[in-house]
Amino acid sequence: MSRFAAPIAEQIWDMKYRLKEADGTAIDATVEDSWRRIARSLAAVETDSKSWEKKFYAALEDFKFLPAGRIAAGAGTGRAVTLFNCFVMGTVPDSMGGIFDNLKEAALTMQQGGGIGYDFSTIRPRGADVKGVAADASGPLSFMDVWDAMCRTIMSAGSRRGAMMATMRCDHPDIEHFITAKSDAARLRMFNLSVLITDDFMEAVKADGPWELKFDGKIYHTLNARDLWNQIMQSTYSQAEPGVIFIDRINAMNNLNYCEDIASTNPCGEQPLPPYGACLLGSINLARLVANPFETGADLDEEQLSELVATAVRMMDNVVDASRFPLEAQAREAAAKRRIGLGVTGLADALLMTGLEYGTEEAARQTESWMKRIARAAYLASVELAKEKGAFPLFEADKYLASGNMMQMDDDVRAAIAENGIRNALLTSIAPTGTISLYAGNVSSGIEPVFAYAYNRKVLQKDGSRTEEEVVDYAVQMWRDKFGDKELPSYFVNAQTLAPAAHVRMQAAAQKWIDSSISKTINCPEDINFDDFKEVYMQAWDSGCKGCTTYRPNDVTGSVLSVSETSEKAPAVDAGADVVYISEPLDRPQSLEGHTYKLKWPDSEHAIYLTVNDLLVGGQRRPFEVFINSKNMEHYAWTVALTRMISAVFRRGGDVSFVVEELKAVFDPRGGAWMQGKYVPSILAAIGGVIETHLISTGFIAGEGMGLKSDPQAEVVQIGGAPRGKACPSCGQFDLQMVEGCMTCRSCGHSKCG
Repeated sequence: MSRFAAPIAEQIWDMKYRLKEADGTAIDATVEDSWRRIARSLAAVETDSKSWEKKFYAALEDFKFLPAGRIAAGAGTGRAVTLFNCFVMGTVPDSMGGIFDNLKEAALTMQQGGGIGYDFSTIRPRGADVKGVAADASGPLSFMDVWDAMCRTIMSAGSRRGAMMATMRCDHPDIEHFITAKSDAARLRMFNLSVLITDDFMEAVKADGPWELKFDGKIYHTLNARDLWNQIMQSTYSQAEPGVIFIDRINAMNNLNYCEDIASTNPCGEQPLPPYGACLLGSINLARLVANPFETGADLDEEQLSELVATAVRMMDNVVDASRFPLEAQAREAAAKRRIGLGVTGLADALLMTGLEYGTEEAARQTESWMKRIARAAYLASVELAKEKGAFPLFEADKYLASGNMMQMDDDVRAAIAENGIRNALLTSIAPTGTISLYAGNVSSGIEPVFAYAYNRKVLQKDGSRTEEEVVDYAVQMWRDKFGDKELPSYFVNAQTLAPAAHVRMQAAAQKWIDSSISKTINCPEDINFDDFKEVYMQAWDSGCKGCTTYRPNDVTGSVLSVSETSEKAPAVDAGADVVYISEPLDRPQSLEGHTYKLKWPDSEHAIYLTVNDLLVGGQRRPFEVFINSKNMEHYAWTVALTRMISAVFRRGGDVSFVVEELKAVFDPRGGAWMQGKYVPSILAAIGGVIETHLISTGFIAGEGMGLKSDPQAEVVQIGGAPRGKACPSCGQFDLQMVEGCMTCRSCGHSKCG
């Protein structure tokens, strides 16, 4: 009998976490084999490895403890991979050589699949003097563009998708340009942006006082603090970015504030980290631990919870020793502090099982109580580990216990730490869990509310066809199993019906007992007025949150779509359109529709003919292959190479837009040419423009193109109208929503941060 609650769970395991040979042959025959592989790997560093392997397996069994995807996919495989999810890179020096050294480190980290965070506040503002070269500085945003191009290149090379967080202090002279940078739809697409908000700035906003923008002691500009705050709010109201990070609060509450300064986070924001810091993640599945669900007195099984937390802490501590790291500096940082990020998932389902309505004062109190239980159990488990294996190397009892976070801890925990030390400097964090939550039976994600009671999911098959299945929330399915068709109680609420204040209340309640931070999205209705929207952020500040991320459907981020039989509304989808990602190349049908374009390059005797053939997938034409031909034999080798490489990319999926972008960015040192009134820097750029024209003409991407016509003349077939927003890069469905600060697909579980 399958351990999986639904087909989607088994599909995610097979696609993401199941160990396979290079040719796709399964090594893990069952999910039990995967659990055993992980348990054996993490127990290998123990003296009594066999005994601990059994305990680790028991924690993994039935999806009670869910290690993050990098651990599930990489542990015990024998492959040179990191088991850490995300990183904050080193401090960027304000020098050309240092900047590009850091770019190289970022590329190496992203090549292994790590998401990275960077603070660009350390780079001098645009227009500042550059000593020794008699020039003005180009500013941090120009270098962010370089990072953005690097990330696209790493992704286009076939590596696991990357993600980046860029932060900038609210007093940096270029902060206004940073705030509005992504109003250009083509700029910084690989970045999440967040403003580092200081306590002084918030006081100035409330007092309606002045605010100085400065760098290296020099004041460049003074403006009204409330005006700058309104600029931030207007941008995120219009396009969901930038987010807000309350950086002084993060540093004040950091257990390690005596030996590190934090200026950035990982891409989804749950792990504020110092330079070269790395985050290690795992989640307790609260939905599996409720005793007597839907009955009087239902509650988390406290004894089982404490035991599971202790085992999870030990497993995650062992990951620090078992993992590899892209950079030696990251390995040293991890070993010196041994920070882990133990979080939760299934909170909303657990609340439903205990009869509580997510977002209410009572639910917030219960959430705080559960988080405190987990924090206590985690700290006491880490103290026991310190007795056995030693405290983390940078532990200093007096300084550690004086941090703002530790001051609220119970006296018995503080006394145990003072006497024995502690193995892990920080222990708790709440990360995005969209994919692992689906894998665990569609439990509610992280501390988010239930997204939808049920929805239909289309599954893309290898032949391009789709099958449909119902995906039911874990708690709703349990209710159905127990009570049949009995109507759901009134306390069953979902993300589409909650007021923003309810979201903030739950985030603040959980944050009190979380060492690091929380990845959470506060959904706002499309028609919320601007003043009420701003109040959401002020409520987050006033209630002790460490940051705030909202999502409001709009023209930039997308429009609302229907996802279930009960006409529940889903959050909006992102703008633009990406190609469907297929793990294996699609078989070529016997015939395909396509168009041939004639491209005449000046000074070339023979024209180039470029054919783009399309495949119909889910009512959308997507490019499948290209053919580039010319009578000019000088072009033969590179046209054949382009034909094969671009066709291979199209058949396997990925971000097709990068093909256009990379080709159009090629400059010929001999000079370009004018075509249709535009300067084209090379013949390769012209080919990129032809492909772009085709993708636009079929409705696959938006834009103007080069205005080239297909040859012979033919009508372009428009299927399904204009794109409905950004398609999921994993399954192609237009079911992307913002969850825990990440665009997440409700059809297949793909998450940008997963």
